[in-house]
Amino acid sequence: MSAQVTEARIAVGATGLLATFNGAGALSAADVHVAQRLGRLGGEALGGEANEAVLLAAALTVAAVRGGSVCVTLGRLAHEGVPGSEVPVEASGSLPWPEAAVWEEACAASPLVACGVDGDPGRPLRLVDGRMYLDRYWRQEQVVREEVDRRVAGAVLPVDRAALRDAISRVYGEEATERQRLASAVAAVSPLTILTGGPGTGKTTTVARLLAVLMSLPGGPQRVALAAPTGKAAARLQEAVWAELERLGRRSPADSERVGRPPASTVHRLLGWKPGSRTRFRHDRDNRLPHDLVVVDETSMVPLTLMSRLLEALRPQARLVLVGDPDQLASVEAGAVLGDLVARPLVSSAIEDAVRSLVPELVPSGAEASALGNGIVRLDRVHRFGSAIGDLAEAIRLGDAERVLSVLRGGDAEIAFCEVVAEDAAEIGALRSDVVAAGSTLVGAARDGDASAALSAVEQHRLLVAHRRGPAGVSRWTAVVEDWLDSSGHGPESPGEWYAGRPLLVTANDRDTGLYNGDTGVVVRKDGALVAAFGTPDSPFFVRPHRLSAVQTVHAMTVHRGQGSQFSRVSLVLPAAESPLLTRELLYTAVTRARQFVRVVGTEDAVRAAVARPVRRASGLRTPLSSPGQA
Repeated sequence: MSAQVTEARIAVGATGLLATFNGAGALSAADVHVAQRLGRLGGEALGGEANEAVLLAAALTVAAVRGGSVCVTLGRLAHEGVPGSEVPVEASGSLPWPEAAVWEEACAASPLVACGVDGDPGRPLRLVDGRMYLDRYWRQEQVVREEVDRRVAGAVLPVDRAALRDAISRVYGEEATERQRLASAVAAVSPLTILTGGPGTGKTTTVARLLAVLMSLPGGPQRVALAAPTGKAAARLQEAVWAELERLGRRSPADSERVGRPPASTVHRLLGWKPGSRTRFRHDRDNRLPHDLVVVDETSMVPLTLMSRLLEALRPQARLVLVGDPDQLASVEAGAVLGDLVARPLVSSAIEDAVRSLVPELVPSGAEASALGNGIVRLDRVHRFGSAIGDLAEAIRLGDAERVLSVLRGGDAEIAFCEVVAEDAAEIGALRSDVVAAGSTLVGAARDGDASAALSAVEQHRLLVAHRRGPAGVSRWTAVVEDWLDSSGHGPESPGEWYAGRPLLVTANDRDTGLYNGDTGVVVRKDGALVAAFGTPDSPFFVRPHRLSAVQTVHAMTVHRGQGSQFSRVSLVLPAAESPLLTRELLYTAVTRARQFVRVVGTEDAVRAAVARPVRRASGLRTPLSSPGQA
């Protein structure tokens, strides 16, 4: 870490352990100030807290939340470092960590800390099984744990075996895999279904068929809600489900018509977010959602806070289907709920037993009923991209660095590996050619007023990076691409913010225009004026530039921003190997954005570092209520 970075983070007035950890970069100034404030509040209400070790634990807990974790395990910090910290574990290990047992004892005795599940809810921190939480995150974790365990361990839903068998046979025909059929069987008997799998494994197709199966059963759900964490993801979910229902309608019109065309919304809109309200949402434990079935796509992006609110708002008898890929990047906010739920030990065999009793009548192989505990079904047959990209994604997912490098260097037409550092990547001819080719198509269509072709060109090639700033960041690469386009004659026709061919990224939800954070579009010339085109190539819609208050040019984007999207061709620029953002999940997510071709720009050391560094997000959610041991 540079002296400039460290100096910028020094907290004025910090002393003792807080100053030491702050100076080393393990704590930000904000982390220190929050801990100091908690100490003062404790002094006002609870008798005060001046113990350095306790204040350090508070600051580290705040830092962990900022980095995506919901807690810290005090006894592991000296060996594992602070979750989400930019300080490497090696450097973190040289810090003066308090002795674990003494540290926990001091925290347990503090007026700031509630101890155990039944501790005083009025205290700002909570210590449970050696894990330190900010109390509100503990309570949210408890909501998710209790609601999930109730749904998984409770009574299975009654189902007409013959009706279920006929519905699955009729809706799926001969097209589906056994696991897709099993997903419908699980959803029929379980209040909770977790449908996982990598990109291109047919998750959205399965959702559409699952709806058709459930809604054909006697007493099946009638009120259905489709939701996703972002507006863009919700739009993709709706588009994909409707398209699959159209295909189903050609073979089984009654099943397709029975489902109708359910709209998809963001989870926030589904819950009725109320800005400025204490409860934040119109639907909660006292005003439940009216739906019989709620499907949430891209669940890996749903943070703990939002998941707890959703589970509180569901009626006890409503079905919930969570869909996503636990190997992708988690939410930018605290929590990795989908990954934690998938990794939990078996809570109850009730769902698995119920499905096993039905499997012989539904699929030819009873072996496919394995791994159905806790309502989880993983789809494993990839349909989207070719074998090389699929092999690369699987090697990354398994953490096999040698296999990853072998595939990258294998010479397959779907994959290119440019072994250079980020600072030199701008000199790569093939990358420049892809960028200029996509830009040429985009600018030509935009200047001709062909919005459909321009929107298609936006998805032709996408440059992904890990950082917003720095040599491998969005800012630098946006400038590089603009220089390339200018020198090739495809830059702006005239000075100014708005020009035909400017690719756009929406950075905030806007109900007035119907645009959501993460939506992409392009400025086109239409009837002699410049307008911004959004939507799909088949169904574009237009917004006047003066109505767009939160957009930026999107010649490059972070992998986080690209999550949930697909592009024909993807180029990924890796940062230096020591970057804390370089993780297995980032590499996996970036690679699986590509439909046809992926280019990885970076060093062997960077690839090895990414594969060997899974995201560490501390939580206690993997521990069921029935076994409150260490997570």
